[in-house]
Amino acid sequence: MAARSDELVHSSPGDVHSHPFRRWLREVVGLDRAIFFTVLARGWQSLAGLVTIALIARFLSPSEQGYYYTFGSLVALQIVFELGFSFVIQQMASHERALLTISPDYRISGDPVAHARLASVLQKSVRWYSVASAIMAVFLICAGLYFFTAYQHGPVQVNWKAPWCCVALAATLTFQIDPLLAFMEGCGYVANVARLRLMQAATGSLLAWFALLSHHGLFAPAMMILGTASTALVWLYGHRRFLLGLLRHHPGKHRIRWGTEVWPFQWKIAVSWLCGYFIFQLFNPVLFVYRGPVVAGQMGMSLNVATALQAIAISWVNTKSAPFGAMIARKDYAQLDRTFFRALWQSLGVCLIGGLVFLTVAIWLNREQVPFAHRLLSPAVLALLFCATTVNIAIFSEALYLRTHKQEKFLLNSVLTASLVAASTLFFGRSYGATGIISGYLTVLVVVGLGLGTFTFMKYRKAWHA
Repeated sequence: MAARSDELVHSSPGDVHSHPFRRWLREVVGLDRAIFFTVLARGWQSLAGLVTIALIARFLSPSEQGYYYTFGSLVALQIVFELGFSFVIQQMASHERALLTISPDYRISGDPVAHARLASVLQKSVRWYSVASAIMAVFLICAGLYFFTAYQHGPVQVNWKAPWCCVALAATLTFQIDPLLAFMEGCGYVANVARLRLMQAATGSLLAWFALLSHHGLFAPAMMILGTASTALVWLYGHRRFLLGLLRHHPGKHRIRWGTEVWPFQWKIAVSWLCGYFIFQLFNPVLFVYRGPVVAGQMGMSLNVATALQAIAISWVNTKSAPFGAMIARKDYAQLDRTFFRALWQSLGVCLIGGLVFLTVAIWLNREQVPFAHRLLSPAVLALLFCATTVNIAIFSEALYLRTHKQEKFLLNSVLTASLVAASTLFFGRSYGATGIISGYLTVLVVVGLGLGTFTFMKYRKAWHA
């Protein structure tokens, strides 16, 4: 039984005052229910990721490890079809939801225009993703078959075709589910979805471990994705009354005019999301081509650690996306700024501490000459990667703040950053390998990403809230 959506993010005042420790967690650490479940999910993914890394080192050869992580980079091509639509859905839903009340039995009351527009958001989302998912499945399968056939290295043969097709099909299933979860978050079910993410992470990890332990390691990515999708389907079935009610609701003349109301915002988000692929997902394929699957595997495992750290740290900001939209709809800019800046500093602090801890462990592994250390990048390159992760959190937070106003002002920043990172990755990756790639990545993030991003953030925040 779901609670009322406006109770899903905030604890009641009495509860906070009656438990000083909870109040400290909420006001100082910034740990509300949504962040708590998100951090648990990310924490599980991090701890489970260590288990997965150990199993990969035990049951996969260095070459198979390269294929394993390159699978993930190619699956990320789904961003071409997603086009940032999930974020747009979440923001559209949160702005309309601010004028409505949702009861425990999913009855919607309040502004009838907002009700109609909320239904329209969901209906258009389902139609778009139904078509895009079919196209995406064909594209991913064909792209992967071409890439791995064209760039096979050495005499060692890796059976990758069936695992790759399974990964592509599983990714297509999650692609159809993600917009529904984004819509539910926009409707106020932030903590509920965060709790679901924890269950998804646990289910996906267990299925992936089963694949690795049963000596079907390259099927592990598909099993992990399938676990997250099946868990989400069960959860969505429990909320079918709410979703089906909106799908059957006739918005009439109040339906969303996507071409005039949303597309001017979405196409910029789409370009920014697409640029994100060239910023974050190009490293593994480039190293796979120029240095082989072993080096690509080292980069993939190191990026996996950095991504897990970033996912945990950014939770303090990311879980505020839907509440930010509601604050903006009410023009409560003072509360918006207080919440944002507190969450930003908490997020940066978590990232710095986590990076230092893991870097210390990596140095110890190399000093003790533990064989596992050779599955990661060197400590010096890891240090650069963690610095880039911290900088990227600041950039992401500034962009999120502006995007929750249903405006995309980071388009130029995204295009410049992606272009320069892609160019430096192709140039330095061929000549200097992983060290050159990460060095170029960090330089571009600091000079262009953070420099131009902070200027853009300050400019539009001042203009919009004047």
